[in-house]
Amino acid sequence: MTSEFYENEKMNSSEQNLSSKEAFSKLLPLLRKHKNGLLFCLLLLTGATVLSLYWPILMKKAVDTDIANKDFSGLLITVLIIAVVQGVTLLLQYIQTVRLETIGQNIMVDLKQKLFNHILSLNISFFDSNPVGRLMARVESDTEALRLLFTRTAVMLVGDVILIAGIFGVMLYHSWQLTLILTMIVPIHIVLIYLFQKYTTNRFLEVRKKMAEITASLTEFLHGMSIIQIFHRGSYVKGKMNEANRLKFEDDMYVNICVVLFFNTIFFLESVMIALVLFFGAVWLKSGLITVGTISMFIILIWRSFEPIHRASEQLANIQKAIAGGKRIFALLTNNDKLIESERPVAWNKLASGIRFENVWFSYNGDDNYVLRDVSFDVPVGGKVALAGVTGGGKSTIISLMLRLYDPQKGRITVDGIDIKNISLAELRKRFALVLQDIYLFPGDIKSNIALDSDGESDSRVLVAAQTVDADAFIQRLPQKYDTEVSEKGANFSRGERQLLSFARALAVDPDVLILDEATSSVDPQTERTIQASLKKLMAKRTSLVIAHRLTTILDADEILVVKRGEIIERGTHTDLLLQNGYYSKLFHLQFKNGVIANAG
Repeated sequence: MTSEFYENEKMNSSEQNLSSKEAFSKLLPLLRKHKNGLLFCLLLLTGATVLSLYWPILMKKAVDTDIANKDFSGLLITVLIIAVVQGVTLLLQYIQTVRLETIGQNIMVDLKQKLFNHILSLNISFFDSNPVGRLMARVESDTEALRLLFTRTAVMLVGDVILIAGIFGVMLYHSWQLTLILTMIVPIHIVLIYLFQKYTTNRFLEVRKKMAEITASLTEFLHGMSIIQIFHRGSYVKGKMNEANRLKFEDDMYVNICVVLFFNTIFFLESVMIALVLFFGAVWLKSGLITVGTISMFIILIWRSFEPIHRASEQLANIQKAIAGGKRIFALLTNNDKLIESERPVAWNKLASGIRFENVWFSYNGDDNYVLRDVSFDVPVGGKVALAGVTGGGKSTIISLMLRLYDPQKGRITVDGIDIKNISLAELRKRFALVLQDIYLFPGDIKSNIALDSDGESDSRVLVAAQTVDADAFIQRLPQKYDTEVSEKGANFSRGERQLLSFARALAVDPDVLILDEATSSVDPQTERTIQASLKKLMAKRTSLVIAHRLTTILDADEILVVKRGEIIERGTHTDLLLQNGYYSKLFHLQFKNGVIANAG
């Protein structure tokens, strides 16, 4: 468990400020579309609860009438009626449970889709500060807590309210005196429930929060397992997980002790009430004020009246989980950390003249710690512009701004003279193809990883893209060829093969602008030479922007921009920059002083 994660979770102001009422009011639109089904379930629940109260009354008849009169036929009929009533009750409960579970699943599917669509719309900076494990908990664990609330807990509570009201009514009708005596125990129940809720609510929330922290940490550690093993960090990770589990255990133990004490007290009160019924029943039995059947019925109804208390107490954890989960879900849904899109976006169908950065300043935190400072340059249509410089200079940030993953604080970026803020994000980004240094392959087969299109790219386009970058050669050697399944993170392919697949993915969309961000840094020199010819052919027909540490990939660029500490300090062709004998020249000679340039060429 990382302290950063805990602090982020603890200090999430939007989550803390969102009341339970506000959170669940946002669920109402999802419930309204199922209102008829929910009403039907309520009717079934009411019917089943009322029927479940009828058999104790029949039990009274069996004792007072059938058994007292030694009427075997009447007793048999009473037993058959009890069996039928119980059977119908179980049937109604079954139909109601299946129907409600179906509605609950549909509601949660809608909520998960709404959550995921909202997450997709959030600014990339949101993901910089929110761990994957936390978002997984929102989409899966928290929605499941809400499903349980509406398909089980809420149904039980509504049914239990009807049951308690019915039990009290039946008792009052048959013996108001005994009912009045039993009612005196009710305030003790209320006090117990209040105290239990008061001293366990916050601990339930803490257990839930710590469970989310453990899930997030476990996810992160599993993703980085190779690094953990290589650097012998197993002891460190075990220590972190042990500490996280210890903290959760402390809160969990406190809650469980409270649960045990609460239930034991409830069981004791149940015994006290049965003892009162037997005592006063024995006294009043002699005077004829009460019958043996009534005493039997009261004992059965007492047992049944404690069922709701047991269930409510058991479901308190689910209620607290749902409240916490609901707050977190709707705090996420109300997060408007999005790039503002123009209400009337300008149509932009194809790059015609070029891309321009005009005096761009940018800071990730929105403060004066600028990553880019007064950056200006042009990328003419059909041209190849390269960004060179050491790591951390701001090259990748330029790409992020060009794709409008972030907006600059000062200056502007235009395509064909149009500010990119005035173009819809979907329209802007589909004109670009990006190949990153960090390669990510998705679950599925090779074909779907190259196409990455919900509409599906044609097989011929996928094949041409793969052949262009020489990925087809190794794909054809695979048993299932393009239908070969990709394992997690593409672990069944080498680094170079994954890089070739990412090249094919970029080419398959036939972009106007091709962006290569350190795209060949992880490819061996032989593979790099293999794909250079294909890349040159491709970039000759497209506008391209190339970031590279290996300067061999940008020797033929129309213009090289040398970026250092967020500023463009030099610009020109490779030859021009060498003649200037400046920063680029030093980088070049440092990298190729041992004759690497000759070998690379």
